Amino acid sequence: MQNNEQLFIQVVYIFHSSAMVAMGKLKNPATDKIERDLDQAKQSIDILEMLKEKTKGNLSNEISSLLDKFLTELRLNFIDERNKDQVKS
Repeated sequence: MQNNEQLFIQVVYIFHSSAMVAMGKLKNPATDKIERDLDQAKQSIDILEMLKEKTKGNLSNEISSLLDKFLTELRLNFIDERNKDQVKS
């Protein structure tokens, strides 16, 4: 089971990083540039939310807390980025 937990954490990190890159919070490692695609960021966040829902009751407290922390961080950053677009309009 330990290996599955490590793999699950890796999946969470992948989608967290993908969302942060898509929000322009981190450089895209493929292009070495800051890029924004809020639709892609939303999709990564939605996938993490789905994983949380589908694994409810099957995660350790530590992993569940990590997932909650990442989702909170991503949601707050997403709202911040979306609001930046609304101010520009």
